[in-house]
Amino acid sequence: MKKTNASILIIDDQEDILFASKVYLKKYFENIYTLNNPKNIVELLAKNAIDVVLLDMNYRLGFEDGREGLYLLKEIKTLSPKTVVILMTAFGKVETAVEGLKSGAFDYILKPWENKKLLESVKQAVDKARKEQKKNKEVEIKEEFFVGSSEIIKKAYSLADKVAKTDANVLILGENGTGKFVLAHHIHTQSERKNQPFIAVDLGSLNSNIFESELFGYAKGAFTDAKTDTAGRFEMAQNGTIFLDEIGNVPLHLQSKLLQVIQTKTVTRLGETKARPLNVRIITATNLNLKLEVADKNFREDLYYRINTMEIILPPLRERHEDKIPLAEYLLDKMIEKYSRDEITFDKKVLEQIEKHAWNGNIREMENKIERAVILCENNTITVSDLDLETITPYEENSDDVQLSSVEKAAVEKALLKNNNNISKTAEELGLSRGALYRRLEKFNINID
Repeated sequence: MKKTNASILIIDDQEDILFASKVYLKKYFENIYTLNNPKNIVELLAKNAIDVVLLDMNYRLGFEDGREGLYLLKEIKTLSPKTVVILMTAFGKVETAVEGLKSGAFDYILKPWENKKLLESVKQAVDKARKEQKKNKEVEIKEEFFVGSSEIIKKAYSLADKVAKTDANVLILGENGTGKFVLAHHIHTQSERKNQPFIAVDLGSLNSNIFESELFGYAKGAFTDAKTDTAGRFEMAQNGTIFLDEIGNVPLHLQSKLLQVIQTKTVTRLGETKARPLNVRIITATNLNLKLEVADKNFREDLYYRINTMEIILPPLRERHEDKIPLAEYLLDKMIEKYSRDEITFDKKVLEQIEKHAWNGNIREMENKIERAVILCENNTITVSDLDLETITPYEENSDDVQLSSVEKAAVEKALLKNNNNISKTAEELGLSRGALYRRLEKFNINID
């Protein structure tokens, strides 16, 4: 019997289940991988093209609600969208498995399983994976995202396309929700590294305890739970691109460790002494003004200049007035496809509200509201109520804010005059840090040169 050329990954913390399923499925499929530690999923998916994952839903004693499995399911679908996932769950936990189906799982299998049923489910999953691959075969990889026609956004993407052809480090600045991840991925796909890994890391979500182990990796025995040698995110991005989001939130004492990796182009795993060479393109992003953070001693100046070979600023949606309606229509089409809905249109009043709304949450806010509207709308028409835009946030500052700003500006100008534009003395008099004072100078367009 000829084996099917497919790669199957089985993830379970019970060695007997891993052994039994591997022995059985090895008869029918070419490549069978097993993992007993779900922490190693990222590394394995980065190195191997996996068609189907058999995923257990519980990994810790005393925790049997399946939440870990659901979390890992989302991780897998994010890292490898074309990989088909089958959940494995004990009898009586079917409700959680059904929740998993809604989150993108293909099927679920009850443990202990019948071999024939297991084989049939895996075969169907492989067929689905093959259909997806065939759909995308011979089609050049092309990103699907909205750029817009406003001059300010076209300028940002034009700069991105130019810098993509180099290996220069890029710093992307922009408010939350402006599309920093999308731009970073675009730079990667336009570069010579496009066929190599793109590893994204949200630095803001890494606490101090796991920062080094996640980024730099660790050796077996480096700490209590370090049961195997594990590569960090930098190594996973070898020959490709690493995207470090929210770099402005990294504590000072960890910035020096990050700087060392960037400067030396090497990484040393926790518990090891030998440095490993790195060939990685670094893209960073933040919603903070790093110049001011440097002035305020919250961010290392040497690290700032290391990551800022090229700076690209993404404008907020409120500065892209002509892009708002086209963006809303693009996102609507995207959600129609996601939820397999019939044609849906915006009510005329909705379009008016979209134009007037400030969209302080930017593209992310608009996407969330439109997704909600697609779920709620009736008669295939999105109303103002569906979009939750009965009350909008206008662009204009209210009169109180304007009055307060003018008073604050006057106070800053008076203190500067008194102290002969000395920043340190002015900040001290106003009870501000140097960084906070610089922010106000920028806000009120006060020139002290």
